Amino acid sequence: MPQTHAIYAHHGEDILSSVLQQFDVHDDHLFNITRTFLREMWDGLESYGHDMAMIPTFVRSTPDGSEKGTFLALDLGGTNLRVCEVNLHGDKTFSLRQQKYKVSDTLKTGEATTLFDYLADSVDAFLTDSGSPTCALPPSLARRDITEASDSEDVHGPYIPLGLTFSFPVEQTALDSGKLLTWTKGFSAKNAIGNDVVKLLQDAFDRKHMHVRCVALVNDTVGALLSRAYTSGGCILGAIFGTGTNGAYVEDVANISKLGRSEEVKEKGSMVVNTEWGGFNNSRSALPSTPYDNKVDRESINPGKQSFEKFISGMYLGEIARNVIVSLIDAAPKPLLFSGHSSKQLNKQWGVDTAVLSEVEEAWEGIGRFAPEDAGSTAGTGTNNGTDSSKQSSVQQKLERIRDVIVKRMELPPDSVSLDDADIIRKICTHVAWRAARLSSCAVAAVLVQTGRARLTEGEEETKNIATKLVDEGKRIGVGVDGSLVEHYPYFEKKLRASLRVLVGEDVEHRVDIGFAKDGSGVGAALCALVAYRQNLAKQYHTVYEHEATNGLSHSHGPEKSACLDPLVRT
Repeated sequence: MPQTHAIYAHHGEDILSSVLQQFDVHDDHLFNITRTFLREMWDGLESYGHDMAMIPTFVRSTPDGSEKGTFLALDLGGTNLRVCEVNLHGDKTFSLRQQKYKVSDTLKTGEATTLFDYLADSVDAFLTDSGSPTCALPPSLARRDITEASDSEDVHGPYIPLGLTFSFPVEQTALDSGKLLTWTKGFSAKNAIGNDVVKLLQDAFDRKHMHVRCVALVNDTVGALLSRAYTSGGCILGAIFGTGTNGAYVEDVANISKLGRSEEVKEKGSMVVNTEWGGFNNSRSALPSTPYDNKVDRESINPGKQSFEKFISGMYLGEIARNVIVSLIDAAPKPLLFSGHSSKQLNKQWGVDTAVLSEVEEAWEGIGRFAPEDAGSTAGTGTNNGTDSSKQSSVQQKLERIRDVIVKRMELPPDSVSLDDADIIRKICTHVAWRAARLSSCAVAAVLVQTGRARLTEGEEETKNIATKLVDEGKRIGVGVDGSLVEHYPYFEKKLRASLRVLVGEDVEHRVDIGFAKDGSGVGAALCALVAYRQNLAKQYHTVYEHEATNGLSHSHGPEKSACLDPLVRT
């Protein structure tokens, strides 16, 4: 097997072919990876402590686009925080108003109470500047006169529900509760780790006598699922394919056995699970590792962790390609690229961004900024295979465009980059990205199989003997996606779909409706606030109903009234 830094052989074509073949993922390998994915999903559902964590989110329902109301979202994850007001129109559309606020280094490293007071101040400023809605909720969600309210905090009157997207490691124990495990991204605020971040924020709201309640702690992947569910009328999987990768899907609560005998299990129904699938197969027993992948992992900040993410996400694809390129430059006795020339950009870790790979493929296909003036780009959607535009350019013209990209992005002298070099770079980029798309399809297929909406097609005899009907057979299967890779990399979705078709069959793949989730960390968080608010009201009404039934009182708020507030019934 070729080495990463330097390759020794006498036949250049044989070496190149040997390197590229390492990135091929054959169909039988796809099936093996998907089965391993399913096993790790089950492990994570059964018990805690697995790399693929399968975190219960306590989100018990998803919107369908008919919901109305105004909800707030607070998104904290880096240098800026964002406050959003989302107005749901009830027809699968919404309007969004937002404002960003800078988080200074002093706030990041000071006392937690100071940081969370600043978050509350930002929400207060946002509402004050725009005018707080006099009635944030529609009549169907407005608080009724409940004489025996089960939630004592509700007696203080109406409040605006807020969803918090908190992009730091949290151990979530309820929809509105989660303990901070550690700070990342330059944050180190004191007296926060080990504490409930929702309570820290709510305490800040209460200190300022604000009629805002943080009702949901949200993961951006869960937000993507909820956002797509609202705008498309339903969704069972939200997936991020960008700088990182993750997925959240709707699971039968009965399958989340690690919840034990909790109230959620007793209530049955479904729950959104945050898979944390970036940590799939950290042992690499199934993933198709190459020396180039091993080098990326060894030199990363988290060796042995987030293995799946390192194979398919935008943060790592450019670095994998760079490792391949450098190995071909260093090949002996004769270099296979750029006549042995390298550059400062190629010699440093992370020197080649995944955007460079995308640009190389756009140059070859004649799309994006390389598209003819009278042609639009459909790179992210996969609705055009690039054939029409590519006919207008000869192979030489395509390779000349790629050479220009290489010279500019990899900072190489023009006379050191031949058209043959450009063709080799194109092949490297194509193979690295194609593998990422095929592996991504395994994650989507595993969720479809886990939820009973598909069966793996390998093994015709085994499939014929299965009489169980698929869930939602013949119906649309909603999948919401977000992330720079799936949105901008040429034909990524098309490549993913081709492999998904191999795994679950043409009929199921055809029914999978993949659409972009709009602003999972903002709109999705506001939608999670809606779900949380309804769940709280439903629980409150059920408590009142049981109290009246136990004491022989008339059911003034009986099932016929409380039914409209059940989490599974739309407003």
